[in-house]
Amino acid sequence: MSEEHENTDGEIQTLPLDAWHRRKGARMVPFAGYEMPIQYEGIVAEHNWTREQAGLFDVSHMGQLMVTGDKAAEELEKLLPGAIASLKPGRTRYSLLMAEDGGILDDLMVTNATPWIEGDEEEGAEGHWGDPAYYLVVNGAMKWDDIAHLREHLDDDVTLTHMDDHALVALQGPNAATALNRVMRNVIDDMVFMDSVCHDFGEWPLRITRSGYTGEDGFEISLPAEHAESFCNRLCAEIEVRPIGLGARDSLRLEAGLPLYGHDITTETDPVSADLLFALTKKRREEGGWMGHEAVAKVLADGPAQKRVGLNIEGRLPAREGALVYSGDKQVGRVTSGGFSPTLQRPIAMAYIDTGLATEGTEVEVEVRKKRLPAKVAAMPFVPNRYHRGK
Repeated sequence: MSEEHENTDGEIQTLPLDAWHRRKGARMVPFAGYEMPIQYEGIVAEHNWTREQAGLFDVSHMGQLMVTGDKAAEELEKLLPGAIASLKPGRTRYSLLMAEDGGILDDLMVTNATPWIEGDEEEGAEGHWGDPAYYLVVNGAMKWDDIAHLREHLDDDVTLTHMDDHALVALQGPNAATALNRVMRNVIDDMVFMDSVCHDFGEWPLRITRSGYTGEDGFEISLPAEHAESFCNRLCAEIEVRPIGLGARDSLRLEAGLPLYGHDITTETDPVSADLLFALTKKRREEGGWMGHEAVAKVLADGPAQKRVGLNIEGRLPAREGALVYSGDKQVGRVTSGGFSPTLQRPIAMAYIDTGLATEGTEVEVEVRKKRLPAKVAAMPFVPNRYHRGK
C-alpha cells in the first residue's frame, strides 16, 4: 500500500526514527516524500529473515487518520465501497477510496476504534461504547490528497483528525507474536488477523492491529512519535527481531500478491479489473450509495477488458514494471510490478492482461531486455499467506 512520490511541497521529510535507522546502518533513499531505509544488510537477507523470524519495518510515512462522530460510519460508507457500519469495534477491514468514475484514489485499512467506556459499580453506572471512531491508515504518498478528499466530502458533523504526531511500525514474521508477547504480556494472546486493540505500554498509549502487508502473521503498532525509538529498541532487544528495509517489504508483498498503490492500482484502475472485489460486499455492490458505484456496476455487468493477474516467468531475468505481455504477436498486457522471488528462486510479476487470457495456466510471453520470455498466468498469492486466524 505505498507509492513513490514526493511530498506536496516537494521537500523530502524525515521520519521520527530517522536517526535510529542511520545508527543501525540503513541505506536511506527518498521514498513517498520521506528519507526511508531501503535496506540494512541486504534485501534478500532481510526478506529471508522476515520469512523465518520477525522483521521490524518503519512505516511511519503512512497517513494515520481518525474519523469521529455519530455519523462517522454512514459518512465513510458514502466514499468507501466496504461495509463500514457492520464493522465491529476492534475489527479492521481493507477498503478503497473511490473516485466518481470508478477509479481507485487509494487503498487503505479502516478500524472501528470506538472506545469502550468502563462503568462505575459504586455509582451503579454500566459500561458502554463511546462516540463512534474509525482509524484509517492510508498510503504515505497519497495522504494529503486523501485528507483533502475526505474533508471535501465528509459531513461537517464528522471530525477528521490527522495523527501526524504518531509513528507506525510493523512487526512481521512467524515469530512476531513470540517476540511481541515477551514485550506486551497477555495483550495479544486472543488477537486474530484484523483484530485491533488499544493498550498502555508503561505510560505510552499504543494501538496494536494484527495485520501487515507482507503475507506473514504480524502486527502494526501505532504510538506517539516521541516514544518510537525507545519502543523499537525494546523490540530489537528480542533475539527474533531485526530492522528491515523497504526493499524487502516490497519483495514480500509481491510474493503475497498484494497490490502496490501507484503501480498495480491507480485512478485508472477499478476494483473489478484489479481483482479486489473482496473489498466490496455483495450487499454494497447491489445497493450502491457510494462514490463510483455507477461506474463500477457497469464494469461488473459488462465484464472488465483486462484483469490483474500473477505471472510465473521462466528463467532468471525479472520483469519490471512496464514490461509488455504478448500472446503470439499480439500485445495483451503490461507488467505493473515484478521481481525475483527470494523464496521461490524465480521471477514473478503482476500484470494486467486481456480478460480472456486471465485464466490460471494460460501461456503468454513477457518482453524483458528485448527478449520474449515464456510465462504462465498464476494464482496469487505466489507464497501462501500465514495470517493468524485462530486455532
